[in-house]
Amino acid sequence: MLNKPNKEMEKVKLEIVGLSYSQTQSGAYALVLAEVGGKRRLPIIIGGFEAQAIAIELEKMTPTRPLTHDLFKSFATSFNIEIKEVLIYNLVEGIFYAKLICEKDGVTTEIDARTSDAIAIGVRFNCPVFTFESILSSAGILLDGEALDKEMEMIDEEEEVETKPEEASVEELENQLATAIENEDYELASKLRDLINKKTS
Repeated sequence: MLNKPNKEMEKVKLEIVGLSYSQTQSGAYALVLAEVGGKRRLPIIIGGFEAQAIAIELEKMTPTRPLTHDLFKSFATSFNIEIKEVLIYNLVEGIFYAKLICEKDGVTTEIDARTSDAIAIGVRFNCPVFTFESILSSAGILLDGEALDKEMEMIDEEEEVETKPEEASVEELENQLATAIENEDYELASKLRDLINKKTS
């Protein structure tokens, strides 16, 4: 007799849909993962450094010197190690546990990591993020149609730059952008970059 598959252990694919300053914890950020093709969201509170590391990769920015997660990628690729996926595999007392599924020469290895670090590394390898149905069922938030519409509006608003009347030339903005990147102020750099794109388009 065949055993029935355990639905709670089914893997669910996730994607990043939001990264914003946490309203509940000072200095922390809320990383929001969405069920691909579904209505559930999985919010995870992460630190500022990890949020920055995720944001600059999503924005395709290049820091003046490699961040820790960039160093990990360079190390892995130098030794032909592939990161195949990120798996959020457990939730204990509000803390998410994750691991990197790595492969080298056909051998698969699982490396335990903080969820924020795992995702910061995962986005650099463009690898998928998964969790188990049991975790999404217990910690996920189900959005109704109206909430989904509001989420899409917020995403659209974030993609648009609020530009106040700017007298600065493109050259001046590019100088400010270089300074912001050098100072590792990636939030400002993102806004400056978008403003430059608007001025030159």
